[in-house]
Parts: sequence; structure tokens; C-alpha cells
Amino acid sequence: QVQLAESGGGLVQAGGSLRLSCAASGRTFSPYAMGWFRQAPGKDREFVAAINWSGPSTYYANSVKGRFTISRDNAKNTVYLQMNSLKPEDTAVYYCAVMMYKQYYSHDHYLASDYEYWGQGTQVTVSS
Repeated sequence: QVQLAESGGGLVQAGGSLRLSCAASGRTFSPYAMGWFRQAPGKDREFVAAINWSGPSTYYANSVKGRFTISRDNAKNTVYLQMNSLKPEDTAVYYCAVMMYKQYYSHDHYLASDYEYWGQGTQVTVSS
């Protein structure tokens, strides 16, 4: 079992920045990828960004490309989401998720159902 603990959410004015962190613990941690999703009130959960646990590959939703940066620290089992130029429409609960490797499977970083473990979420509120 993997436990995820998100931190770094809060209230920020439009144009401001926040940095989210997600620390993983539990079983020997060797994921295929980690990702961030978000869910605003009354909306479906949507993909934000993902990063492979090895190699340089990163993935971003078009809505955050150029403003958000995902990174990782393998030694700390932690993934980060640096969010700059925040907009009111970025307001949501942000969830960290872990994707495990599945043999003979085409992993889709953008698909929530491909992630096995989820954090409890951290609220991000951007005021106008």
C-alpha cells in the first residue's frame, strides 16, 4: 500500500504562485509515474500534470502549460507542482496520484483511472 500526503495549498491572489508537494510512503516505492489532478466544485476531476519516475518525460494539460511545472525528488519520494501566474479558474482541490507499472499495458498519463493510489487533496483558491 502507498500513502500520499499533499501540502502547499492555500489562498492566493490572481497572478500569484503556489508550490504543491506530495510525499509518498509505504511499500517499497517504485512507481511508473506520478500525477496531479484537480476538481473544482460541480466539475469532473481533470488532469493537470504528470511525470515519469525515471527519465525526463513530463505531461501537461493545455490549460496549465507554460504556467505550471511538475518535478520530482526520487530520494525523497516526493513530487512537486510549481504553479505560477495563477488564475481564478485554477481554483480546485488538487490531488496527487501514483501510477504503477502494468506489464503489456499502454499507460495513459492523462487518464485518472490509470492511477492506483490517491492523496486526500489540498485546496487551492485563487482570488480575482
